[in-house]
Amino acid sequence: MGDYLFPAEPRVRAIARELYEHVRALPIVSPHGHVDPATLADDRPFPDPARLLIVPDHYVTRLLVSQGVTPERLGVAPRDGGPYETDGRAIWRLLAEHWHAFRGTPSRMWLELTFRDVFGLGEVRLGPDTADEVYDAVAARLAEPGFRPRALFDRFGIEVLATTESPLDPLAHHDRLAADGWGRKVITTFRPDDVVDMDRPDWADNVRRLGELTGEDTEGFDGYLAALRARRAYFKARGATATDHGHPTARTAELAHEEAARLFKRRLAGPVPAADAEAFRAHMLVEFARMSLDDGLVMQLHPGPYRDHDAWLHARFGKDVGGDIPTATEYTRALKPLLDRFGHEPGFRLVVFTLDESTFTRELAPLAGVYPALYLGAPWWFLDSPEGLRRFRETVTETAGFYNTAGFVDDTRAFCSIPVRHQVARRIDAAFLARLVAEDRLPLDEAAETAADLAYHLAKRVYNL
Repeated sequence: MGDYLFPAEPRVRAIARELYEHVRALPIVSPHGHVDPATLADDRPFPDPARLLIVPDHYVTRLLVSQGVTPERLGVAPRDGGPYETDGRAIWRLLAEHWHAFRGTPSRMWLELTFRDVFGLGEVRLGPDTADEVYDAVAARLAEPGFRPRALFDRFGIEVLATTESPLDPLAHHDRLAADGWGRKVITTFRPDDVVDMDRPDWADNVRRLGELTGEDTEGFDGYLAALRARRAYFKARGATATDHGHPTARTAELAHEEAARLFKRRLAGPVPAADAEAFRAHMLVEFARMSLDDGLVMQLHPGPYRDHDAWLHARFGKDVGGDIPTATEYTRALKPLLDRFGHEPGFRLVVFTLDESTFTRELAPLAGVYPALYLGAPWWFLDSPEGLRRFRETVTETAGFYNTAGFVDDTRAFCSIPVRHQVARRIDAAFLARLVAEDRLPLDEAAETAADLAYHLAKRVYNL
């Protein structure tokens, strides 16, 4: 990759190059992501290039949809069972035809680096004239034993990969991985949104399934809490070191136990107003913090998305198909009830992410600079570009430093992009640290130590890995 993403000024670039060499070959720790554990449990050859690199990647499909390409043509199945494209080559040609739309985007950068560094395609440039050439080269690689999922996992230098599952998931894939000796390499993460978010139409059914799964009486709030604790223990026994909470806001609150129980019963009986659902989510974050203090699971909070903002997309194709949009998110007042209770507890860790980068300087960095339990998560989703990563370091370091951040999180379901995303983050951090060295603000040896911490050691420490 040469001097890719390093500063243009020769002296700073030389320092960045030297710092990057300290971290380039460090193992990858991926403490939060969405790779399907079945991929590694089954260890089957990947499907065709389009189904590996285009169809499941919402970064790619959403931009193509914005250019007027219907999801059906990209291999996305409609909810009504209608026809959709199944020819991987046709889908790939569509991407190539619209490749100009990806100029300057992180999606283009990740894909090009994946072509070059994962599939060894050299400097070939994707476009309408080269679509079949690139497709055939990737397909040929995918037919090789060395490109099976577990072989790539080892080749990528992944030390540990965390997936994300619902409390209702039996974790059968993780059990199979453990039986094959992969239990410490691929771990699960407990994400209880589908049994917490009362706005979900299937919430009551999910809560009853939770009771059936645990043998607890989830018709009552106390049984519900007991069932959640039981599932947390089940996940922890299968390697989990963290929980994850994807709420619309960062609001936390501590309702009286009786009030929370009444709200719980009302929702079991039927729908409740949006304000009640928000109050329950806020209360449950405090309950989960209390559970984390007991069982040691690190708590992650990913607030801020307006889910399924594109109503047409949601109605036709369902949830999680690229129609989510970031919103402004408040943290200072929202997190105060939780931090009042647990912000100084030695056994508690909360890693907070945001889609609203205006809060880094104003709220999140100052909060992390005060509360020992609070860590800043890496730029996430719409912010995980080189520019977003740079802005993160520039805006939080002056107040929170480096050691109130939690290391890099790739947060991806695109398995083959994992090494690319980590190398990009390491290059951006090397470039940022190089500037501090060039300006005589940080000695070179301390910058090298910091680069290694940001790339590897911080994530291991914060996530108890």
